[in-house]
Amino acid sequence: MGSSDRTDAAALLARVPSLAGSPRHVTELSGGLTNRNFKVTTPNGVFVARLFADGGELLAIDRDHEYRNSVIAAAAGVGAPVVEYRPADRVLVLGYLDGRTLTNADVAEPATLGRIAVACRALHAADRFVSDFDVFEVQARYHATAVAARVRLPPGYDELRSAFAAARGALAVRGEGTVPCNNDLLAANFIDNGERIWLIDYEYSGNNDPCFELGNIAGECRLDAEATADLVTRYYGTARRSRIARAQLFCVVSRYCWTLWGAIQHARSPLDFDFWSWAMERFDAAASGFAGPAFANLLAGVQDQD
Repeated sequence: MGSSDRTDAAALLARVPSLAGSPRHVTELSGGLTNRNFKVTTPNGVFVARLFADGGELLAIDRDHEYRNSVIAAAAGVGAPVVEYRPADRVLVLGYLDGRTLTNADVAEPATLGRIAVACRALHAADRFVSDFDVFEVQARYHATAVAARVRLPPGYDELRSAFAAARGALAVRGEGTVPCNNDLLAANFIDNGERIWLIDYEYSGNNDPCFELGNIAGECRLDAEATADLVTRYYGTARRSRIARAQLFCVVSRYCWTLWGAIQHARSPLDFDFWSWAMERFDAAASGFAGPAFANLLAGVQDQD
């Protein structure tokens, strides 16, 4: 971050009422590919200020929905407290959660998978979110954005659209309705304070199939098939073959969708981050999942009764 960016951020934070206490200590937090996050310590408390970047609309991010869903998640006891929202300044202020940010290796630990399942169930039992998230609709929107902007796609991306459509048809057969979901639970969005696991960052939140949440965790945290089945079993309290298959299929589907997210970011984001490699990692995994021998079994498995 350049000195002018730091000055602009400091000036913005200085005019946010909840952060006005003095002395004020500000530290930029790592992570955040569509916003900048700052830990702000004042005599009144410790906060996280999320400064929204431009271009969120290209990625299907609605900041008003993020704020309102964050309030619901906080009320359910799984999201950080919401302190202040200033849409004109593009700032959301949250209470700081003191804990350890998880890694992929942490998430894969059996005991941690059980605690993550508990946190997901708590979020999924919350009041309905104000928005919905359907990965197939999001992918279509991303694809239209990419085509209109002439964004480079991975070679062979469009050749997999028929497999993506087949997955959509199979998943529609035995849907179980939608619940409030985070939809972006990579390892860095789990905060463990030793007593509970918090779920943070509600940019992509919306009512969704609970198995998308579980499958997306598997994809983003690189869980193997055994760990994915363990997570789903702990979530439902019993081994349900159709739901395990459902989460595994959503894992492939989500990677195909997020490939476009990475491609759009590669073309448009000013951040010094290798979005193309990020996108290709997900595309290669999705292509392998769609083309592999297990794909037909997953299509059948999600339509079977337990």
